[in-house]
Amino acid sequence: MHNVDITLVYKILKREVAHYKVPVVDLIEIQTKDPFKVLISAILSTRTKDETTVRACERLFTKVRKIDDLERISVKDLEKLIFPVGFFKNKAKFLKRLPSVLQEHFNGRIPHTVEELVILPGVGRKVANLVVAVAFQKPAVCVDVHVHRIMNRLGYVKTKNPYDTEMALRKKLPMEYWEKINSMLVAFGQNLCRPVSPKCSECHIYAQCNRVGVRVSR
Repeated sequence: MHNVDITLVYKILKREVAHYKVPVVDLIEIQTKDPFKVLISAILSTRTKDETTVRACERLFTKVRKIDDLERISVKDLEKLIFPVGFFKNKAKFLKRLPSVLQEHFNGRIPHTVEELVILPGVGRKVANLVVAVAFQKPAVCVDVHVHRIMNRLGYVKTKNPYDTEMALRKKLPMEYWEKINSMLVAFGQNLCRPVSPKCSECHIYAQCNRVGVRVSR
């Protein structure tokens, strides 16, 4: 694998993304410390643009302010409130089931470990890690497509899918970077290190990247 000074990369990215638009779940964290709302926002954010998620959360949280509110609202009404987030019909069903699953397994409380969170409907490892890091400020490595792409593009890891990237980062990435690395790389990936036509000529960590020497035509 490429030799990457991750401490230098982290320091540069922290400065670089400070003026970028923050990812949606971080925005929710700024507005509230409520783990319930962070969890809901994370579920809605999957396969959905941040702008769409923010608007859906704003509509939903006018009607749903706590877990019990989900028991009193119909799936159809949930669909209307969260549309047009990706897979809104499935997500409405997940939200409707959430109170009963929380009560059955966790006495109605939002759990704070990845292993427990993935029991909840609509929660995979990405969402679970995000909730642990954002809502509970505990070490967690949230790997989405941006983190997977950029860490492999840098050459810090060499993995085939986000799960493998998470496992590799848990072994290799210093724990003090776990909590914020997702937010930083999501912002970086949305604005500069894009999937197609990354802006390598403008990149402040390009000297650390495995792409050094690759012709950048766009």
